[in-house]
Amino acid sequence: MLRLALYLVVLGALSVGFYYLVQYLVARFEFSGGFTTTVYLVVFVTTLLANASIILPVAVHISIMIAAASQWSPLLIALVAATGGALGEITGYYAGYLGKRIVIAERVPGYRRLVDWMTRYGPLAVFLLSLQPILPVDIAGLVSGASRIPLWRFLLPCWAGKLLKYATLCYFGAGVLRLLTTGC
Repeated sequence: MLRLALYLVVLGALSVGFYYLVQYLVARFEFSGGFTTTVYLVVFVTTLLANASIILPVAVHISIMIAAASQWSPLLIALVAATGGALGEITGYYAGYLGKRIVIAERVPGYRRLVDWMTRYGPLAVFLLSLQPILPVDIAGLVSGASRIPLWRFLLPCWAGKLLKYATLCYFGAGVLRLLTTGC
């Protein structure tokens, strides 16, 4: 529980820091419309790279998404992030598809139960694992790839789950950031 609290504090601090960085860049360089494309590209690339790591959780992309959502459309930020995140999950899918055994995955608590659940429910399990923020979606990718589930049957529910998760994070996080920085 202490680890989760520390994680949330660090994530909040990073979000506030990125928020002020974005505010500074917009004010200093008078970015109006031209900076928008760059922001969406940064969100896409950081989310893609963060989700491409297998088993190792990297959450800096969430701070960047929240900071960007406080200035630009939270729905578009979530859409771009979900696309990058789903494409990043292809690494886990192909690791399973190519038959690579990742020893770390077997050490994850509840790994066997997740494998059984994935085998039984397939795309629904991928959607639910993508939607929740705690368990790694990488296991769903590894099992989907090893089970030879077609890539599109893995990517579509993964993208849908990430879209709902990221939209919730963007709207909620941007609201909290506005509250913290403006006081109203």
